[in-house]
Formats: sequence, C-alpha cells, structure tokens
Amino acid sequence: MSADHYFSADPAAPARHGTVEFSVAGRDYTLAVASGVFSAGRLDPGTAVLLRKGGLPTAATSGTLLDLGCGYGPIACVLATEAPAATVYAVDVNARARELAATNADALGLAGRLRVAGPEEVPAEVTFDEIWSNPPTHVGKAELHAMLERWLPRLTPDGVVWLVINKNLGGDSLHAWLTGLGWDVARVASQRGFRVLRVARKTA
Repeated sequence: MSADHYFSADPAAPARHGTVEFSVAGRDYTLAVASGVFSAGRLDPGTAVLLRKGGLPTAATSGTLLDLGCGYGPIACVLATEAPAATVYAVDVNARARELAATNADALGLAGRLRVAGPEEVPAEVTFDEIWSNPPTHVGKAELHAMLERWLPRLTPDGVVWLVINKNLGGDSLHAWLTGLGWDVARVASQRGFRVLRVARKTA
C-alpha cells in the first residue's frame, strides 16, 4: 500500500477531483476531495466513528482546537461548524490536502476561524484546548509515536485529546503506550473495529 497520501508533502498522483457527502450531529456536509489525499472516495470509517462517538464541541466551546492530520478537512469542518466561538487549526503535511481543506472551509463560510497550516506553520506559542485526530497508522509505529509526542504536549492543562485507532492496527497498544507516558487514557467507544480514546493530562 502506498503511503503517498499520508505524509508526502506533494503527492505524485494526478489529482482526480470529486466530492464526499456525510452527516454529523444533524448537519449535512459536502466536501471537495481529490486523489492523493487520505480517504478521497468516502468519509473514512474511523473518522465517522470518531465524529459519532467523540465529545463534539458545542456553541459554548471557545479556545483553540486542532485537527491533526486533517486531510481534506472533515473533522476540522465539523469542529468549526459546531463551535463557532472557537479557532480551529487544520494541520497536514500534504499540500494537496491543505488546499482542499482550505477550499472546504471557504465553501462552508469557516475560513476566518479555520486555519489550515503545515506542521511548521503553527506558531510555537499556540496551545490547544482540544486535539482531534484519526492518525495515519500506516506510517508505522515510530512515525505515529513521534507525531503524537510532538503535538500532545501542546494540550492545555485542562484540555482533551480525541483519537480514533483501528483495533487491528495497534489501538490497544497505543492506549498502553500513552498510559505509559503518563497520560490519562480512557477508551470511550469501540465500534466497527475502531477504538475511540479520550486522552488528558493526569490530575495531581
């Protein structure tokens, strides 16, 4: 399986454009997609489980949220729609994914609050009240761990991380690894072969 669409900065595959339709929290979304970007043919099943089982923000949610590995932006667009008082960062190494996420944010009227960026473009002083991710498990454990070790420390003291991991691609071992690093980890759902994990800092 090619990992081109996971972490190539500039995918080699020609861009074949299309749309993906899905519903979350009673709202319908139609987002632009293209080949060379993760799950361009449909809303990824793991993402669907995360958006269904994770604790979505509400109109009362403020602060700064992160969609880590945003792809064409389904999670970021949902977060920004559900939490109009929040700022949402959509981060991806894939330039084509970022372009699509920005296009989708603009189409939904979210461009002012949804900031699409490469990993190096997020200001170092920015911290996150919520981090959401359907991380790229196919990149390998070392790459996955490095990504989480880079971004999870930027969680605010009272913040929360929502992750979805395929059970057969290391969901339970990731749970154990995060616990071993000192995080408070709870499995809040297990559906369609995916684990939804809620991660937070341990309280004293």
